[in-house]
Amino acid sequence: MTASQESPGSVSVPPAWVRRPATLAKAVTAELVERIVRGVHPSGTPLPPEPVLCETFSVSRTVVREAVKILQEKGLVQVRQGAGTMVTPSTMWDMLDELVLAATIDMDESLGILDDLVVTRRLLESDMANLAARVAGEDTFERLRTLVDRMDELVDDHVAYADHDRAFHDTIMQASGNRIARGVVRALEGQVINTARYMGKTERALCVASNRGHRRIYERIAAHDPDGAAEAMFTHITEAWLVRRSASSTPVRLQR
Repeated sequence: MTASQESPGSVSVPPAWVRRPATLAKAVTAELVERIVRGVHPSGTPLPPEPVLCETFSVSRTVVREAVKILQEKGLVQVRQGAGTMVTPSTMWDMLDELVLAATIDMDESLGILDDLVVTRRLLESDMANLAARVAGEDTFERLRTLVDRMDELVDDHVAYADHDRAFHDTIMQASGNRIARGVVRALEGQVINTARYMGKTERALCVASNRGHRRIYERIAAHDPDGAAEAMFTHITEAWLVRRSASSTPVRLQR
């Protein structure tokens, strides 16, 4: 039955975009994030005006305004009186935001953003390993030893190995008691865990080498050696990343 054929008592169903403005705003936001990161809308230039964005995405002004509000929260735009909505410099972007980080990684052929991510993770996890060696108890030592021994058995199954690898690192982070640092590392890892550029190669020999690093970290924590644990974590994360990114010919920017 068409709208003109509906009976007087029937209730017409509103279009999908009317029923799901929040979902549409998120979709428009995601597309605009990608366009800004790609340089379609460069820093220092205005976004297209509202009517143009409405026509481009076939949405209402309400949806566009909500999308712009979200972009502001992510640090990608500023609304200036008389100048419109201006795209901000990349230094103002929220790099912990899921959409911003994912789009930046996709566009960064140099892998520099992943180098920065690894440096951040390395600093935080080294400090947490130091803390774990100071405060962890027998339950943590046993958990780490069990994980390391099990990973030795899983070097031919890179998927299961990766699951245990993450559990090993998370056990140390939890033992440190630093919930903020753990939250940052987990947020960063969560954005790139399924990214081929970050995960790199998965050969058996690489798992074997990786677990030697895990065992060294475990041994230093179990020995209550804070400095040794921090150094072992620093070395492990550095070496593991250098191996994973070795297929790229771009220079490495890892700084101590």
